[in-house]
Amino acid sequence: MVKRIKSYRKKRPIAVSIIAAAIVVLFLIRLYQVVTPLIQQQVFLYGISSPLFVDGSLTPLCMAIITSAVYFILSVLGIIVLVGFLKVRRWSWVVLMAWTGVSLIISLIDYFYRRPNYIVMVSNVIIAFALNQVDIQRIFGIRSDEGETIL
Repeated sequence: MVKRIKSYRKKRPIAVSIIAAAIVVLFLIRLYQVVTPLIQQQVFLYGISSPLFVDGSLTPLCMAIITSAVYFILSVLGIIVLVGFLKVRRWSWVVLMAWTGVSLIISLIDYFYRRPNYIVMVSNVIIAFALNQVDIQRIFGIRSDEGETIL
């Protein structure tokens, strides 16, 4: 006869799972943003076949490579924050809140001056609202009692 051992681990709150899903969506968007400029410059077909600098300024190819590199770094950092978040680390809550605030500012600038990315905006709003829930703040040690913040 096999006895089942009960797990005494607490179940992860639904808000943590929602935030994790939003982070995964943002990760996939960032990966798309890594590849798109390189495809537009046909780097995968021809490689880096033209100069990166002309007359002391960056060429479109160089800008595409820089853009892809930045989005790649953001993707890797997003995965690191996701792992910390799923392990319920306090630093991950703080980093994610700051990241979300900066990303919302950039999204608003894009909305008014460029082409907005609505999926990123919605994901950031969901993350911001979920992170500000009292239960989530307690889980991550940001808030100890009703209305009392530790940070």
